[in-house]
Amino acid sequence: MVVGAGTVGAACALYAARAGLEVILVDRGPVAGGTTGAGEGNLLVSDKEPGPELRLALLSLRLWQELARDGLARAFEYEAKGGLVVASTPDALASLTDLAAGQRAAGVDAVPVDAHELRDLEPHLAAGLAGGMLYPQDAQVMPALAAAHLVRASGARLETGRTVTRILRGPDGAVRGVRTDRGDLRAPAVVNAAGTWGGDVAALAGVALPVLPRRGFVLVTEPLPPRVRHKVYAADYVADVASDSAALQTSPVVEGTAAGPVLVGASRERVGFDRSFSLPAVRALAAGATRLFPFLEHVRAMRAYAGFRPYMPDHLPAVGPDPRVPGLFHACGHEGAGIGLATGTGLLIAQCLAGGSPELDLSPLRPDRFDDPGHPDRHTEEAAPWIR
Repeated sequence: MVVGAGTVGAACALYAARAGLEVILVDRGPVAGGTTGAGEGNLLVSDKEPGPELRLALLSLRLWQELARDGLARAFEYEAKGGLVVASTPDALASLTDLAAGQRAAGVDAVPVDAHELRDLEPHLAAGLAGGMLYPQDAQVMPALAAAHLVRASGARLETGRTVTRILRGPDGAVRGVRTDRGDLRAPAVVNAAGTWGGDVAALAGVALPVLPRRGFVLVTEPLPPRVRHKVYAADYVADVASDSAALQTSPVVEGTAAGPVLVGASRERVGFDRSFSLPAVRALAAGATRLFPFLEHVRAMRAYAGFRPYMPDHLPAVGPDPRVPGLFHACGHEGAGIGLATGTGLLIAQCLAGGSPELDLSPLRPDRFDDPGHPDRHTEEAAPWIR
């Protein structure tokens, strides 16, 4: 049984079904009704430092490409557009170059772009930038469509509109299913793919998982002719993603869509589950975007929407079996990378469920790592908000 019908949960359902398992997918809302529905659909390796998250991203990217080749590319608007990271100063470019060197050693294709070559890639980009890095592997999907088609392809029994209120456990402590507001659902294993609410689901089984909401806004422009060819963002975006600050941070991220509107991000702040509109955040997004692409100053923003990224204190998701509760698995805490990391997460969870060896070493992602007295993020300055 998989709890959570976002992209990660849908991918877990797909790969578990492909492993020959019967799957129930349960969610209190509709498919893609949470963080997935408020996402941009980024499949990125460019923003990840060498380490376990990048390894997961490379595995996931390979699987997304396989799904696209299997005929789902048009269904979920898969676009291998590539990413362009730009630096405004020589110091920023030097840091970007160092990052790219480590990424290349890990298997990422990172191509240096001189300042005078930037406009060959993006003709409408601002002048005066110091240079950049092209990441041909970066891609994009339409997230809600991706989740829906992964669910459909899985053939899972879909139970939406059912709120999980308890993880059922037997006398030996092992999982026996879940209790919902509409009755019990029995299963020998439960996968917690509840995203930002993954801490809530873990608590229903009596264990702690320090997932915190990190709010972000996206601006959507009026439909335009194709003007932004890649996913384009400033080099300081990587540092913002890795930051532990609870305060508002914004760094310009701009990309076009198949339908015409341009998406503008990215902001991040920890304000609990407050969905209030933030004028300072949206103004900062608009200002950053027009610095990168001056033509946007004359383009209308049609709407803005907010979502909650499932933030973990060490910026790594929880993926794999929970040794504290036999039969409980976690697949959450991916912060803003959940859509991109969904396929790899789903495959690894399915391999564990089927009793095999996972393709990647899951020890850095183990769900109980925060119980370790020696873990640097065991004590956080903010308690997990268990209120939905």
